[in-house]
Amino acid sequence: MYTFTCFGEVLWDVFPDREKIGGAPLNVSMRLNAFGNDVAIISAVGNDDLGEKLITYLKEQGLTTQYIQIKNDYETGKVNVSLDASGSASYDIKFPVAWDFIELDSTIQLVKRSRVFIFGSLACRNSNSRNTLFELLEHANFKVFDVNLRAPHYNFELLSRLMNKANFIKFNDDELELIVKSFGQECETLEDQIKFIYKKFSTSHICVTRGGKGAVLFINDKFYFNEGFEVKVKDTVGAGDSFLGTLLHKLNANFSPQKALNYACAVGALVASAEGANPVIHETDIVKLMQ
Repeated sequence: MYTFTCFGEVLWDVFPDREKIGGAPLNVSMRLNAFGNDVAIISAVGNDDLGEKLITYLKEQGLTTQYIQIKNDYETGKVNVSLDASGSASYDIKFPVAWDFIELDSTIQLVKRSRVFIFGSLACRNSNSRNTLFELLEHANFKVFDVNLRAPHYNFELLSRLMNKANFIKFNDDELELIVKSFGQECETLEDQIKFIYKKFSTSHICVTRGGKGAVLFINDKFYFNEGFEVKVKDTVGAGDSFLGTLLHKLNANFSPQKALNYACAVGALVASAEGANPVIHETDIVKLMQ
C-alpha cells in the first residue's frame, strides 16, 4: 500500500541553459519520497530518449515507475521556462504530449489503497487524462487538489468540479483571488476569500501560499499563519510543490497544523534559494532557518 499517490504531468523543464526533470505531481512526489514516505505517481511518458531518462531518474531516486505509462504515439512532456529578474518563472507548456493520455489501466486499485490522492488542474487540459482523473476521484480516500493554474489550460467550470471533489485545496494567493472573483465575490481579506471557498465547497482543509510572505493554513474552521523565511531567491520553480509535499508529510505524521506549516514554509524557502525544482534539503538547514 502507498501512503500517497500523485496524478498528472511528468516532464522536462527546459531553461535557457539547462534541462531539469519536473512537473508539479512529480515534484510533490519527490519531496514526499525524500522524507521517506511510500509514494506512487500515475503519469505517462513517450517512448523516447527523454522518457527513458525520466524513468531511469525516478528509479534512481527510489520511486516506483510501475504506474508511469509509455506512449508510442506521443512524446514526453516539455516546458520552456523563462525566469524574470527576481527568479519568478513563466511557462510555455508543449501540447499534446504523453501525459495528456493517461489511461485508467491498473490505477483504480492503487488509488483505493492509498491514504492520500494528490492531483492538479493542468492534467485536465485533455479529455483522456481528465476522464481518467474524474474516475479515480470516485475511488480516492483523502483528495488533495493542488490548483496550480497554467493559462490557457483551465476554465472555471472545471475548477469548480475539481474543488467539489477535494478534501484539501492548495492555492497561491493570486489563484485564490482569481477564482473567488470568478464567482462575482469581492472579499476584503485573504481570510474572507478562504472562508468563501470553505463555505461554497465544504472543504475541511485549505492552504494558501503567499510567495516570500509565507502561507496560511485553514483546517476545520481554524486559521494558522506563517510569515515566511528570508532567503536569497535563485528560482521559484518547484518551491510550492516542495511546500505542499512537506506539509502533507508533516500533517500525515500527526504534527500540529502550526508546526507542519512552519516546517513546510522553511522547506519551500530553501527550495526557492536553490537551483531547480528538487534540490536536496538537509534537516540541519531547515532547523537553522526556522531558528
